[in-house]
Amino acid sequence: MTGSGKGEAGRGGYEQRDSEKGESTPAVASSLFPQGRQASVPLPGRLFSVDYGERRVGFAVSDPTRTIASPAGHIVRRAGKRPPIAQIVRRATEVEADAIVFGLPLDDNGDETPRSQEVRAVAAEIERRTGWPVSLVDERYTTAAALRAIREMKGTTRGRKGDVDALAATILLQHALRMER
Repeated sequence: MTGSGKGEAGRGGYEQRDSEKGESTPAVASSLFPQGRQASVPLPGRLFSVDYGERRVGFAVSDPTRTIASPAGHIVRRAGKRPPIAQIVRRATEVEADAIVFGLPLDDNGDETPRSQEVRAVAAEIERRTGWPVSLVDERYTTAAALRAIREMKGTTRGRKGDVDALAATILLQHALRMER
């Protein structure tokens, strides 16, 4: 995750070398701070999270102090089409994001899935195009947590699947913000 001074300054990204291909891809972040940096206060700037699904992509954004996460809408993906990279970048730009957190869809054992590879590729391409630091965070069970929260509030998801994805992105971002502290 190199290329911009912003990313090197510690706004979040890590890189992992694929030894067979020699390529650099975002790795699952244990923190949104660079390795070796002790964090007592989060870095300023908005984080933008992406819950990347097969049919929809949910978004959330933090406040500038990285304290609160709020849903920021969703987009619908078209089956068989290219990943919506430009739309994701546009949304992140609209909310004045300084860094992006992608949910990494791992299986129940924590192993990579075919979707994980797609998310890694999209995250790497966004980082390449924008220079923004991009981190990947385990997103297991975020959608289940969003559905549970809606049920606990006696809400319904009928006709609101995009809202569920945005709420899942919010839960993912809350997790990432807690990891920063």
